[in-house]
Amino acid sequence: MNNPTNLKPEAEKDCPLCPRLVDYRQANQTDHPDWFNGAVPSFGQENAEVLIVGLAPGVTGANRTGRPFTGDWAGDLLYATLAKFNLSDGQYDRHPDDGLSLKKVMITNAVRCVPPQNKPTPAEIKTCRPFLNSRMNSLPNLKVILALGKIAHDSTIAALGLRLKDYPFGHANRHDIPAEDTTARAPIMFDSYHCSRYNTNTRRLTPEMFENVFEKICAELD
Repeated sequence: MNNPTNLKPEAEKDCPLCPRLVDYRQANQTDHPDWFNGAVPSFGQENAEVLIVGLAPGVTGANRTGRPFTGDWAGDLLYATLAKFNLSDGQYDRHPDDGLSLKKVMITNAVRCVPPQNKPTPAEIKTCRPFLNSRMNSLPNLKVILALGKIAHDSTIAALGLRLKDYPFGHANRHDIPAEDTTARAPIMFDSYHCSRYNTNTRRLTPEMFENVFEKICAELD
């Protein structure tokens, strides 16, 4: 997991790298000055064993609250599942001051700023990828990466310097990541359909399917 740009794991709140995202962020700031409206930082433990990678902040979710997956349906399912598997403490209550903390887990996004219509461009995903790479490198105890959705999967595979054709996305797929040297233990990667309202409403992803992935993840932590 090389980090050729030596970026910090977190973007500045007013990150200027993607003009379209900056314009959208500023428009939201004008309409909703009490929202976070910035590049959303990762949430969790610096000694995390599991890194969960989402797509991007939702406009009324993390873009509003400033914490990944906080304030929208996707967070309701994700945080309930983390609690069920004893990977969090406290009660999730859709706002960053709810007292929730994570255990062995950190949550981040492939794109740190909210994109219009929840659709970042390929250039924006690539521009933000060094932050993902740096975040992975910053976790010394990392054992498992969970990619939520194909965009998160593709960007993570690219950040790892691997070829997409060798690591196809699929719900509950398990990927063995090659170690950079024989003395290192590379993380294992799992995929899941994104826990969005659309996917759960259409039953593409059920709570049982999501929990099945976390059962596999927890087995790797034992």
